[in-house]
Amino acid sequence: MHRTLLRLWWPLLTCLAVLLALLAGLGLRAPSPPDEPRFVLAARTMVDTGQWLLPHRGSELYAEKPPVFMWMQAASYQLVRNWNLAFLLPSLLAALATLWLSWDLARRLWNRRIAWWAVWALASCLQFGLMAKRAQIDMVLVALTTLSLWGLLRHLLERPNTRALWIAGFAAGLGTVTKGVGFLPLLVLLPWALWRWQLRDVPGTHPPRTRALLWLLPAFLLGTAVWLGPLGIALLQAPSPELQGYARELLFKQTGTRYANAWHHVQPAWYYLQVIITLWLPGSLLLPALLPAWWRRLKRLDGRWWLLLGWSLLVLVFFSASPGKREVYIFPMLPALCVAAAPLLPGLLRRPGPRWLLLAYVAVLAVAALAIGGQLLTGSAWAHTQLARREMPDSLLPVLGCWLLGFGVLLLALVAWLRVRRAGLLVLLASLLLWNLYGLGLMPALDPYSSASALMQRVGQRIGPEAELGMLAWREQNLLQADRRVTEFGFKRPWDEQWQAAGPWLAQSPEHRWLLVMEQAVSPCIDRQQGIDIGSSNRNTWLLVPGTAWRPDCSAHLPAGASEDDQD
Repeated sequence: MHRTLLRLWWPLLTCLAVLLALLAGLGLRAPSPPDEPRFVLAARTMVDTGQWLLPHRGSELYAEKPPVFMWMQAASYQLVRNWNLAFLLPSLLAALATLWLSWDLARRLWNRRIAWWAVWALASCLQFGLMAKRAQIDMVLVALTTLSLWGLLRHLLERPNTRALWIAGFAAGLGTVTKGVGFLPLLVLLPWALWRWQLRDVPGTHPPRTRALLWLLPAFLLGTAVWLGPLGIALLQAPSPELQGYARELLFKQTGTRYANAWHHVQPAWYYLQVIITLWLPGSLLLPALLPAWWRRLKRLDGRWWLLLGWSLLVLVFFSASPGKREVYIFPMLPALCVAAAPLLPGLLRRPGPRWLLLAYVAVLAVAALAIGGQLLTGSAWAHTQLARREMPDSLLPVLGCWLLGFGVLLLALVAWLRVRRAGLLVLLASLLLWNLYGLGLMPALDPYSSASALMQRVGQRIGPEAELGMLAWREQNLLQADRRVTEFGFKRPWDEQWQAAGPWLAQSPEHRWLLVMEQAVSPCIDRQQGIDIGSSNRNTWLLVPGTAWRPDCSAHLPAGASEDDQD
């Protein structure tokens, strides 16, 4: 009786534990670089101005990403009226949706028991937890690609389903205007066609009508029209040079050019192998056992693995072919691979080898947390050096040290209790504890320094509530965390051009105006002795310049080669 009740309640308890781990720390930190502040800044501008069509970074249009994710953040703020809550809500909801879609897809392809294994596998992977707790576009993108794949596999493997096709096409289109590569689920038609060709002589196989797949096209276009429609109308009604430049930048440079001829994040072809080995832990530890098992099922022409694994391989090849690579690019593969692994995990975890590997992973994690926590708590030279490199105060040492030591002790206790026999449960609990540590302990402690709120608080205190503040060579987090309205002179605009506008602005009211400027962007026309070193943040040193420090009769320029440092 006791075991029966435990079997019934166990899935619900694990769901609650996963939910609490994803919720941990929500609202306890502000946006942190590199991506979060620029998205929140654009979303806040939408709310403040009521202009939602085109995202802005300060006074400039932000053309690196479509506005769909920023719409979600702005809408979340309209709901909760708190930016520290709102900016993470889209990622949280997308993570929950991805877990459910993985569960439902595995249930449909196999059964409910296998569906829970898919959820536990996905929730245990490092990259999933990290993306769920970060306000980046990628978690929302993965929810949309998983939804599209869910609809396609329902039609291709269950039975002809026009409604599922419409959902798949719309999700792929919406994903494309969310982050360019949302069309990737449509590539599953290639392994499906190859699989059907392999089964051409097998009696009793009846593929869904190919004509029904044509519904994907209008559904896809409808999804892209969520944003491209309003943009097209705006271009027809008011084709200003600024709007046309925005459309060219986003639709061409940030898509095709970025893929074929990337200008940053250039990595070798094998780059994603190290991403899989590290960020997909602990799941990557099981790949040596999973790969031959998957191969055997592919040889049996089982369509479930043909489509899940074939699509994942195509995604890997697609991104490996581009010179520009980031670890988040292959994230859409992870839910599909977890679903493909789920039927094999119960058998694998009955073997001693995989169980010992998972136990060793948790033990190493515990020892590392204890070692680093001890170094921080005792204030070793290594610990002081690490904080100094990140421009953080020594007062963080005991806080971070206690959290890491507590985490390490809990992990060792779990290792001693669950041991090798329950290694699967051990890695799931370890992952959930890790995200509680991340959300409740580490990120709130680091937040004043990673979000630049501590720096901007010092700026506000130094200049007083009545002063006017300008920014030059600024970063998004500086503008986001300012305690007053800020005058800025462009973000991508060359620094010399910014000074041409900032100098006269300072001269108009030198007693009441101040300029926050990155140290390497300080003009020769500034009296450096009047400047105030206000501190460092995000590996940049900042100078606070009073209006009286500007010399209007000066016409010197910054040294050759000095330019803005674009973070995109």
